[in-house]
Amino acid sequence: MRLHATKLPQLSRDILDALMSSKAIESESPEGVRLDIESVLSQYLQDEQQVTERAKEVLSTRGLPQSELSRIRRLVADERKIQIGDEAIDYILDQLVEILMHSNSVDEVWAEDFELRRQMREPLRKHSSLEEQLQQEVRGQLRHVKEGTALWEVEYRRMMEEMKRRKGL
Repeated sequence: MRLHATKLPQLSRDILDALMSSKAIESESPEGVRLDIESVLSQYLQDEQQVTERAKEVLSTRGLPQSELSRIRRLVADERKIQIGDEAIDYILDQLVEILMHSNSVDEVWAEDFELRRQMREPLRKHSSLEEQLQQEVRGQLRHVKEGTALWEVEYRRMMEEMKRRKGL
């Protein structure tokens, strides 16, 4: 799952709305809760970027091909005890439940942990599915370039940014 810094405020609002509308939590300061949620998402984004940077360093120092990036990223993530890829949503949900339990802005938590996770999962999935659709479109346009090459990486990033700009993301 990829998070984008520009979407974090909206995503945190969506998660908070899901929790407040179902009365899973109570808060006199919903903006404080939203900021707590956003801080968890932001921290995950920073952690994921650090994992990617470290993986690229490892590739460079060991002289490995670019096609090994995803494998090295997973190893670095395991080393740092964070989850990336398909397991990211569950990892983020665990972090969000933890912050809700310890936040000074949350007055009362009425729902069980599994219910909190279920309610917060939907906004995360919506965000994730939009990202996956973009990735599929970009990959479809890059069929002529061999994946894992330096050219593919450059073109993928360029096309992804262009697609996001066109769609207002």
